[in-house]
Amino acid sequence: MPILWILIALVAALLWTEALGWRFGAWLTKPAASAAFVAFALQMGALNTGYGHWILAGLVACWLGDVLLIPQHKGSFKVGILSFLLGHMLYSAAFLEHGIDVRWTVIVAIPLAGSAWFVGRLLLGSVDRSFRKPVTAYILVISVMLALGVGAWARAQEAVFLVAPSAFYLSDLAVARNRFLHPGYVNRLVGLPLYYAAQVLFAWSVSLA
Repeated sequence: MPILWILIALVAALLWTEALGWRFGAWLTKPAASAAFVAFALQMGALNTGYGHWILAGLVACWLGDVLLIPQHKGSFKVGILSFLLGHMLYSAAFLEHGIDVRWTVIVAIPLAGSAWFVGRLLLGSVDRSFRKPVTAYILVISVMLALGVGAWARAQEAVFLVAPSAFYLSDLAVARNRFLHPGYVNRLVGLPLYYAAQVLFAWSVSLA
């Protein structure tokens, strides 16, 4: 599909600009790459179902978050966190709209709570005081989103409901590591492909609703 090939090319270009540290290149490639996963969702029929509407809204929120994370200042980053937090809430609503297996959601919530506690302990000591509440809320919301994704997978037996939120979760760990613990290109090299793969899978999932 042409949109996917365009997205892959843009992500490759984005990784190249990140390797060079070329901020203007990021402004050229990142918004366009993120717009491509929104366009892909529309192509897959996001406007045809309630589930699709929630996913499309989540993708748009994440597109905004991507744009807000390009500048190198704290205010934009904080609003970007809130935009992604909204995206995860919208994806959670999409899973509830689609239907979940409550038992699986509760079961997986237990280890995810432990993971959230561990990640929080790891990050919050390195986070500015002004970021602690947004980061804590983000960890909780993405953990809930992943648990609901597992519940949707258990009910529908479609791997996309498990893989998409899991890839997003892992990509956010790479973002957090880069921002708060150990900055470096390797975080982007791992995190960006995981992130865009997750968004493409979310976009594609609307065709299953």
